[in-house]
This record gives sequence, structure tokens and C-alpha cells, in this order.
Amino acid sequence: MSSPNILISGSGIAGSAFAFWLLRAFKHARITIVERAPELRLTGSSVDIRSSAVDIIKRMGVEPAIRAASTNEEGVSWVNSSGKAFATMRATGRTDVQSITSEYEIFRGTLAKILIQPSMDKVQLVFDEYVDTYQELADGVEVTFAKGRPAEKFDLLVAADGLGSRIRGQMLGKPSRDQIHDEGVHVAYFTVKKDLLNGSKLAKWYNAPGGRVVFLRPDPAGQTRGHFMSVTKANDLAGKKRLNDTIAQGNEAYMDLLEKDFADAGWQASQLLAEMRTSTDFYCSLFGQVRSPKLHSTSGRVVLLGDAGYATPGIGTSLATIGGYVLAGEILREPTNLSLALQRYEQLMMPFVKSHQGDDNAMQIMNPQSRWGIACRNAVFTVVMGLKIDRVAMRAAALLGFSEKKLDMPDYAWPEEAQDEVVMVAAAAK
Repeated sequence: MSSPNILISGSGIAGSAFAFWLLRAFKHARITIVERAPELRLTGSSVDIRSSAVDIIKRMGVEPAIRAASTNEEGVSWVNSSGKAFATMRATGRTDVQSITSEYEIFRGTLAKILIQPSMDKVQLVFDEYVDTYQELADGVEVTFAKGRPAEKFDLLVAADGLGSRIRGQMLGKPSRDQIHDEGVHVAYFTVKKDLLNGSKLAKWYNAPGGRVVFLRPDPAGQTRGHFMSVTKANDLAGKKRLNDTIAQGNEAYMDLLEKDFADAGWQASQLLAEMRTSTDFYCSLFGQVRSPKLHSTSGRVVLLGDAGYATPGIGTSLATIGGYVLAGEILREPTNLSLALQRYEQLMMPFVKSHQGDDNAMQIMNPQSRWGIACRNAVFTVVMGLKIDRVAMRAAALLGFSEKKLDMPDYAWPEEAQDEVVMVAAAAK
């Protein structure tokens, strides 16, 4: 298969990374990317790059571009109701052991653009379209589209269509919601067109009782990235349902809910609520893990990639980048046996993903529900970070070799000619 014909559903980080590496593996690959949005999504929250994804962006030649587009966040300060910081956790300055603030803090849309840029003139990118249904055949997969694009047959359908993947639901024969593990965390994101941090490059985190969080992050454009976070108790099924149902009703309904829930939260909540109403990029999302029982169809013609297969808050961007690399690499290893290639992809990714999905209680621990719980957490943070115990522990971990978990990736035999060409394109895109 010197020129595979592949459809990618989704032009985000996972789909873009996969397209990059597939073009390195097969210079004449035919790649179609369908994107539900009318154009590339250049907005979005801050994401980061960790673990084996750091090695991958270096191999792609895009690390300098990513560093240049960083949000310049230096760390996170926790503040009280008067805005006074009582604890600060700074970035480590390392890529092997990172704190809450990564060495590669970058806005999601900016990262997606950097990753897709080297492939833009080599793929067919179709906006305002998405996969409706598909039918697997002996020699491919027949795909029908929702917005009128003619049905077409491909060698492989790659579902990179996110947390609520329609393709995942069809592949498993169950509603896509069934594979989402609700962590009890819901977040609203939006840009404030003024600097609420007064020039500081430290993000600010404020907790109010009831699992309410106001979080401000720096924006190098002189703006502020605002977040309202609602953290429900692990066993509060009614609370989770209330938030999920409101998200399903759309942005206006969720903003109404936030105005009610955060009216008396304190600190900058009132100002942020007012700014929220004038923002142009508001969106809200569930923090959820996708725990799919498998990553590909039995016939080997449909595969899940990135959040569609293994969304994991905190490391999801890195998993998407790693997944794109591994999937393309395994197809390179088995170009005439897609079924075997997808099996090997799943065998590599599944254990690694599960090792990051074992414990989802961190957000509940970090964001107590009661005033007493917040006071206790604040006291612990004040001591630990005031004495720099956190930084000492991270340095010690690095010295002892306890770096972030990495995937033991095969050494794929990427064709040198294609490698040189793609790296040149990436360099030109900086």
C-alpha cells in the first residue's frame, strides 16, 4: 500500500499529528480530513505537552514553533477572597518532570494550527462536514456524510472526532455517552479582553465553598483566559446530571447557571461573570475520561484516535500526539495488513492510557467542598510551597530517574526522503 486512501474525522491535535506522520510514512498518501467547524478552530483553552509527546514534537521539528507560541505562564498562585496569594507552584524548567504549568503551555487552537500547517498542502481539508454513517466492506469502508458530500470509499476511517465521537458510538453499537467516565468536573472557558492579572505571568486559582473555582490564566496578547470550574462530589449523581443537562442545552443556558451558582463566590467572580457575557469564544465542557473497550473495529477499517478513544484530562493532548505517531508508525510497519497494524496500535496505547486513568479523585482533593476543607488545604499548600518542598521533591525525582511515565515506542523506520521533506515544510511554517 504505497498510497493509502484514508479519511480522518476531525482536524484537531490527534488528526493533525496522525496526518503529519502518515505523510512521512507514505509520501503519496491520499488523506481527506473532514471538520465539522466552518474553519480551523483557533480558540480554546490552554493545553500542554508531556511524556513521550515531548520527544515526538522534537522529531516533528515543531518544538521551536510551539515554544515561540507559548502562553508564557510561569506557574500557578492560589489566592484567598481578597486576592492575596498564599501558595505558588512554578514551572520546573524541565521537560522530564513538570508541574501544573508545563514547559509547553499553549492554546489548543494554536497548537492544532502548528501541527496541521506542514500537511495543509498535502491533504484535502473539508470544512462544515462530518461523518454520518459508515459501512465496512472487505476492501475498505464506505462513508456517508451529513452535509451532502457524496459517499466515498476509503481504506481506513480514523475517528479523531473528540469526546462525544459519533463514530465510536457506531463502532461499539452503543451511545457514545456510555464510554465517558464523568469525573464530576465541568469547566467554562472564555477570553476576557482585558488583563485581569495586571501583567503577572502567574495564573491565579481561587476556591469558594461548594466546589466552585475561579481560575485566571495569562494571555500574551494582553488579555486573560477566564475559567469557571464546578467540582461536584464523586457520588453526587444529581449534581453531575444537572450540569450535564445544562451543557446539553447550549451556552446561554450554561451561562445562566453560572450566574446563579457563582453570584456570591467572591474574589473576581462578579467581574468575570460580566466579562463572560461579552466574550466571543465561550464554551463549556465536561472533564471526562473516555474508557472505550477497544480502539478499532474487528475488520480493521475503523480506528479511534485521541479523545475519541482515550480522552484523559491533564494528559489528553499528549496522548493524542502520541497516538497519532504510533498509529502512523504501525501502518508503516504493516502496510498490507491494516487489521494487524491496528491491533498493534491498540496493544501499545491501551496499557499506557489506562496507567493515566487509574485515579480520578485529584480534582476533588484539590478543590474541597466546605470552608473547613478549603482552610485545611490552604494550610497544607502554604507549608509545602512556602518551604519549597514541592520543588525539592520534583528535583529529587528527576535526579533519581523518576521522570514522567513514557511510552516504550518502537523505532519506526521512517523513509528518509519523506522525513527530510516534511521537516523542511515544518521549518517553513514557523
